[in-house]
Amino acid sequence: MADLKRTVLYDLHHTLGAKMVPFAGYEMPVQYAAGVLKEHLHTRAAAGLFDVSHMGQVILRPRSGDVADAARALETIVPVDLLGLAEGRQRYGFFTSAEGGILDDLMIANRGDHLFLVVNAARKDADLAHLRAHLSDTCAVEEVTDRALLALQGPAAERVLEALVPGVAALGFMDVAVLGEGLWISRSGYTGEDGYEISMPGEAAVPFARALLKDPAVAPIGLGARDSLRLEAGLCLYGHDINETTTPAEAALGWAIQKVRRTDGARAGGFPGAERILAELSAAPLRRRVGLLPEGRAPMREGTALFATAEGGAPVGQVTSGAFGPSIERPMSMGYVPIDAATPGTTLWGEVRGKRLPATVTILPFRPSTYKR
Repeated sequence: MADLKRTVLYDLHHTLGAKMVPFAGYEMPVQYAAGVLKEHLHTRAAAGLFDVSHMGQVILRPRSGDVADAARALETIVPVDLLGLAEGRQRYGFFTSAEGGILDDLMIANRGDHLFLVVNAARKDADLAHLRAHLSDTCAVEEVTDRALLALQGPAAERVLEALVPGVAALGFMDVAVLGEGLWISRSGYTGEDGYEISMPGEAAVPFARALLKDPAVAPIGLGARDSLRLEAGLCLYGHDINETTTPAEAALGWAIQKVRRTDGARAGGFPGAERILAELSAAPLRRRVGLLPEGRAPMREGTALFATAEGGAPVGQVTSGAFGPSIERPMSMGYVPIDAATPGTTLWGEVRGKRLPATVTILPFRPSTYKR
């Protein structure tokens, strides 16, 4: 793994007994001594600390000095309402292609005089090039390379972080603020739990992580549990559940496209793939991402072919993510199926090791989220 990058917390991960694996060009902890199942359940019961410093952090600074100009420019490549995003608020969005596919999903925060973006690690170079190609006339696109990013997730997150950074308890879901010593904090995360993401100067990351870990409620959590947590929450992982071949409507992400950007909205369209995307939102796509609950204890993992019948016939869909859900105590999967098979309660069959096993289409998420509204 000599050619892989490392986050500033790399040595701390080793000290904590992490098993390191390649992920998105980085050496990242997949689990610690407790193991994936216990890490997952600890996050649900108390607080889990995640190193997400591999993610891309980007500042979009308007050349005019007016953040509305940055929002207006970004709306040309992101199909969400950014002019309506208030200062101190954050919103989920995605870059779309001319064909209506998803180039990446990201978080977008209005920080008063600029927009702050967090993009996926595997896509950050492509995203930076995309932003610069389309927005350089109106915005300076600045990659943030000197800051780390931590996520503290779980029901104890508020108490633990408030003790170190007074004021975070007052934040609501998707609020953002600058607090403490240059801490850019959002009340958000990707586990389905209440919690925070904290961007900080790189040199502060290890002392800050150690301070959090001193609280017995906090445990370090690796990529394995991060994946099962987000899957229980019904959240997409780029490159698996969404990519350039999936549209927002197919991915069941239409909720992220506000009315003002839809057909007959005040700023309808104007983004790549708008014709197809808006048509699918108004009618229905040919397929849709759904939740699946396989019978038995064996997960149906990514790539599992889905069939409409127990025997014969061609595949009608495919699993894109699958794992055992420690909180729901059963296997769970997500995948794409024809729209006429996307109704909750529909039985499909997944082919596992040459044998077709039943799975029931279900409403997402698998476990209700506990965000602080």
